Amino acid sequence: MELICPAGTPASLEAAVEAGADAIYCGFRDETNARNFPGLNFSRDEMRRGIALAHRHGVKVLVAINTFARAGNLALWQAAIDDAVASGADALILADLATLDYAARRHPAQRLHVSVQAGAANPDAIRFYAEAFGAQRVVLPRVLNVMEIASIVRESACETEVFIFGGLCVMEEGRCSLSSYATGQSPNMHGVCSPASHVAYGERDGRIVSTLGGFTINSFGKDEPAGYPTLCKGRFSTPKGAGYTFEEPLSLDAAVMLPALRKAGVTALKIEGRQRGRAYIAQVVRSYRQILAALDDGRETAPAGLAAMAEGQASTVGAYRKGWR
Repeated sequence: MELICPAGTPASLEAAVEAGADAIYCGFRDETNARNFPGLNFSRDEMRRGIALAHRHGVKVLVAINTFARAGNLALWQAAIDDAVASGADALILADLATLDYAARRHPAQRLHVSVQAGAANPDAIRFYAEAFGAQRVVLPRVLNVMEIASIVRESACETEVFIFGGLCVMEEGRCSLSSYATGQSPNMHGVCSPASHVAYGERDGRIVSTLGGFTINSFGKDEPAGYPTLCKGRFSTPKGAGYTFEEPLSLDAAVMLPALRKAGVTALKIEGRQRGRAYIAQVVRSYRQILAALDDGRETAPAGLAAMAEGQASTVGAYRKGWR
């Protein structure tokens, strides 16, 4: 199974290469990719140089152009596709039908992957992307258990890629409305779940309060780390009490699921975290590289030991073990 690693900056790309990534995914510094945070991503020149560096070390680069294009204004997304191909991208990660159609027609030899933002979670949807646009891989949403993934693999000729570490989302990616409601900006179009321009911190009754679009998302005591305000991971008061109403701030860590995912026929394993720094990239990639090596050698695999890198210093296997589904 390929190990697919994030890179939000050229420095992170170098760290991923050094740590043993098989492939790296990254995006341009604009709203064409779903991690459009200030200070992140690649200029056109940085992308060319980053891809050249990765290729010198035998590492692939997958360029994410995975937001939804604006109706009647596809030029930005089309230019990103053309520039990624010209830069030598090994694959494009796309979600919007218009971008997939353009890439397939304009660059028929280019390898195309269906982004998790497309929400393709069943064999019929995956078959459509493969037949209509020649997509060769689909990144599955983080809502499927291992049995469902195995069933998809059996019924589809398309390669599958799944997340194994990093941030989680309670929504099927590509279908989120919470942030759009609070900020007026769709994360699937603007590329940011909680845009920094709508984030604010203040103090109330001796506690640090975080807000998003004017909505209070969380409050923290003096000894608590003040996390970034993401709506689905906020603490709210309800008739049944106060706490994390939608999702607790946990990270996915599916190290113990790797044998089952390999048996299910998964092609590639994806680490989330383009917004994280070099230290995160280096440690997570090295840990999973060691686990995969043990798995390939038939040795017993151990937990990744990455609690310090997890959101809230706690982790979960997510939907992979949801047997009731």
